[in-house]
Amino acid sequence: MDTQKIVKTSMETIQWFIFLLASSVALPIVIGGIFDMSFAEIAGLMQRTFFVVGLASFLQSIIGHRMPIMEGPAGIWISIFSVMAATGLQNGTSLDETLQLLQTTMICTGVFLFIFGIFKISQFILPIFTPLVTGTFFFLLTVQLSGTFLKGMLGLQGESSNIQVKEALIASFIFLVVLGLSFFGRGWMRSYSMFIGILIGWLIFILVEGEAPVVDDVKVFALPEVFAFGMPSFNVSVIPIALLTAVILISNLIASVVAVDQVLGHEGKERHKEINHGTSVFGINHGLAGVFSSIANVPLSTSAGFIGLTGQKRKSPFIYASFLLMVVGFFPPIVSFISAIPAPIANAALMASFVQLVGLAIRNVTIQPLDNRRMTILGIAYLIGMGTMFLPSEVFSELPLIIQNIMSNGLLVGTALVIILEQLWRE
Repeated sequence: MDTQKIVKTSMETIQWFIFLLASSVALPIVIGGIFDMSFAEIAGLMQRTFFVVGLASFLQSIIGHRMPIMEGPAGIWISIFSVMAATGLQNGTSLDETLQLLQTTMICTGVFLFIFGIFKISQFILPIFTPLVTGTFFFLLTVQLSGTFLKGMLGLQGESSNIQVKEALIASFIFLVVLGLSFFGRGWMRSYSMFIGILIGWLIFILVEGEAPVVDDVKVFALPEVFAFGMPSFNVSVIPIALLTAVILISNLIASVVAVDQVLGHEGKERHKEINHGTSVFGINHGLAGVFSSIANVPLSTSAGFIGLTGQKRKSPFIYASFLLMVVGFFPPIVSFISAIPAPIANAALMASFVQLVGLAIRNVTIQPLDNRRMTILGIAYLIGMGTMFLPSEVFSELPLIIQNIMSNGLLVGTALVIILEQLWRE
């Protein structure tokens, strides 16, 4: 391999690594807040998250769907974690006991997914995911997560309830830098726009705040802990939740595979093999998340936005980056240093990648003419799906847990409405 190719592969690997990292940092902190975890517990959760994200992405890329799609902490699981925490407390279950039950739920979901993949059940779901459905999924996903990213850019995290002006200005500048380089940059500057933007933003933060990242006094090497929340506990109620979640998650896998296939220029390609293999490994990854007391992962559709933004279509740098993130999970000092990336900068870079995802959503929705039927279906799905996102979770507290997990998630509600209406209202 010549020097130029080595440098190119190294830079693309680093940029994928930054993307994997930036997409993995925030949600462990959210879970830690929900379950009143100490700093040490959150740090341990983050270490295990890095390890599981890296391993899950690596396995999918070599024996699963074999595409450069990041497996990242899932928004749907954040909803399940928070709902089960609230309902558990209402029923007299401690937060620790709920975490142990969640480990069982993730493992059971993994078993269902593995069965769906091995017996090729998942491929029969593929035909219902028309361009109208996938376009709606992408659009509602950007709506649901854009608020989170924008809050992060404005410094509205933790105990902060007011906009942090310095952080917001720096993050906004980095957002424009990443977008500007991705659209107007040439050569390597366009390919590494996200990496360059994060480096510039981190440097500006250090200069403005006058503080460099500080690595805590931790062990140099430590294995990710197995069943860190305690041994899994079983309750028959987790079975229907796990089954329903598995079915819903297959739609996420299909949408991500379709999105990345389109960005890679493989439109119209037969995808049954990728879906079946991907679902089987998806199940294995959920089992790993349960065993290592992490947050279950899903194939992130934002990978399509990242590929479109950077133009990186080769799979090998993605595999190297996944393996690198997995290895980093063994070294707590590195985890501490990496975690020092300012949240506003990471959120700004991710927000920039979502611009491409919005375009992909519009492209899917408009592949076919928007006649009165399709316009009506979209209108109903968008109004109810986005409206659900603004409802407080408490309004569903009187409903059964299974229904709570669905109705509190506007993304699932909107996507389900499009699927149902398209199947019932035929052309």
